[in-house]
Amino acid sequence: MAVPVSQAWTVATYVLKQKLKGRKRYPLVLMLEPLFRCNLACAGCGKIQYPAHILKAELSPEECFKAVEECGAPMVSIPGGEPLLHPKMPEIVAGLVAHKKYVYMCTNALLLKEKLHLFKPSKYLSFSVHVDGEREHHDFSVCREGGYDIAMEGVRAAVAAGFRVTTNTTLFDGADPNSVRRHFDQLMEAGVESMMVSPGYTYDKAPDQNHFLGKAKSRRLFRAILSNRKKTWKFNTHPLFSEFLMGKQNFECTPWGMPTFSIFGWQKPCYLLQDGYADTFEELMEATQWENYGAKSGNPQCANCMVHSGHEASAVDYNFSSLKGFLVTASKYMFPSTYEDADAQKLLNEWRPEHATPLVQIQSSTGANQLQSVSGD
Repeated sequence: MAVPVSQAWTVATYVLKQKLKGRKRYPLVLMLEPLFRCNLACAGCGKIQYPAHILKAELSPEECFKAVEECGAPMVSIPGGEPLLHPKMPEIVAGLVAHKKYVYMCTNALLLKEKLHLFKPSKYLSFSVHVDGEREHHDFSVCREGGYDIAMEGVRAAVAAGFRVTTNTTLFDGADPNSVRRHFDQLMEAGVESMMVSPGYTYDKAPDQNHFLGKAKSRRLFRAILSNRKKTWKFNTHPLFSEFLMGKQNFECTPWGMPTFSIFGWQKPCYLLQDGYADTFEELMEATQWENYGAKSGNPQCANCMVHSGHEASAVDYNFSSLKGFLVTASKYMFPSTYEDADAQKLLNEWRPEHATPLVQIQSSTGANQLQSVSGD
C-alpha cells in the first residue's frame, strides 16, 4: 500500500465512527498553517502577498495542539508558507506525533537537509515535499533556478535517514504530461513512499493569474498522465480521486473534509477561499453556509476547482457511504488498475507545448528577495 496499514486502519475506523454517529459533515484532515512566510515567491501562490506584519506572525505550539484537539481529525497536514522557517516546528511535530496524529509536513525542501536532525523518524511523520515536475518545470513553477536540485537532495537525504517521504506536485496550464510521467519515475527512483498530484487553484492574491487550469483542460491533462500508468508508481491519493481528475468520476466538493486553522482562526470555507474566519471549530461547522460552495452552488470561485482539499474527502466519504462504495474502493486497492487507454496514449504521443512564458526568478540582493523576469527556455 502507499500508506502504512496502521494509518489506513486508523482513518477507516475513524470514518466509520462518524458514519455510525450519523454525521454528514466531519473533518478528515486538518490543514494547520502555523505561518504564511516562505523562502520562495511562487507566482501561483497567494500566501506571501500578505503585509510584513502578517508574514512575521506564527502560531505557538499550544495553539496548534488546541486546534488539533478541537478538530479531532486523524491526519494533520502542515502547509504554509514554509513550515521549516517556524523556530518551534520540531516541537509542534513532536507533540502531534506523541498524540498519534498522522502528520504530513509540507516543505519546499530548501531547508530540509540541514534541519533533518531536529526530527525523529516515525510512522506518524511524513515529509511532503513540493516538487512540481522535472527540473525546468519545477524551477519555473517555484520561480527559482536550482530549486529542483535542492529539493531532490533533501528528498534523498530524508529517505536515507529513514523518514517517510511523500511528494506533492501541482500542475498548471502548459504542463507536459510526458515530462510529468518521467518525473514520476524520478521520484520513485529517489525512494519516495508515494506521490500526490493535483491541478492548481486560482488564488486571488497570486501574481500569475494566467496559468490556472479549467476543468476541461484538467481532465484532458490528467487523463494523459494517469492512464497507461506504470505499476511502479505509488500515489498518496484515493483511487477514486485519481479517477475524478481523469474525468471518470464526478464528486461534489466537501470543503469541511479538510478544514484550515491559521493565525487568523478557522478559515471559511477552505484554505483556498477567504470568506471569513470562525473563532472555534464548532462555529466553523455550524455557521458556515456550506450550500454556497461547490460546483452546483453557482459560486464562480468554485467553478473550476478540482483540488484534493475539496474532492478527495468526497471520494473517501463515498467509500464509506454504501456497500457499493466500499466494494468499488476495495477492488481498486486490491486490484489496482493501470487504466489502459489507447486514446490517452495517442494524446501523449501527439502532445505539443501550447506556449512558452517567462520565468519569474528569485534573486538575492543584500539578504532580500527580489523578483526578476528571465527567459523560461
